[in-house]
Amino acid sequence: MTEQKEKWNLKPIIGLAVVSLLICGLFYPLLITGIGQVFFPNQANGDLVQLNGQTVGSNLIAQNFTLPIFFHTRNETASPSASGVDPDITLQDAYSQIPQISNATGIPEASLTNVVNNNQEGTFWIFGNPYVNVLRINLALINEYPSNYSQFS
Repeated sequence: MTEQKEKWNLKPIIGLAVVSLLICGLFYPLLITGIGQVFFPNQANGDLVQLNGQTVGSNLIAQNFTLPIFFHTRNETASPSASGVDPDITLQDAYSQIPQISNATGIPEASLTNVVNNNQEGTFWIFGNPYVNVLRINLALINEYPSNYSQFS
């Protein structure tokens, strides 16, 4: 008796790998991207925000505001966001920034509190805490107080 070496037929293995690569790596992502563009075009493109025809940011990603006349995103030590790019801050965080913004702009604290309250976003039913989107609230300031924010409007 002679021993026969087992031969590997690599054609089916390579074929399956190529087909899987095409389906999972090309066709499926293109299909999902196309569906997103058709049914959710704004979200699929990043929920971009424009001011006077210019794109100024995204509602989905935190913007880096550094001037004392604007609300800022959470500081890193108090951020419950794992990624650090959460565009929202808690109402308490927004309220804590009001005195600084009032001092920098001359807008009364009561007016800034109203802006925060008017731009508060809810959560689903009773789950979670109310919050404000930093970009939206800063755009509200620019729109409501054009004389204080004339260089941005």
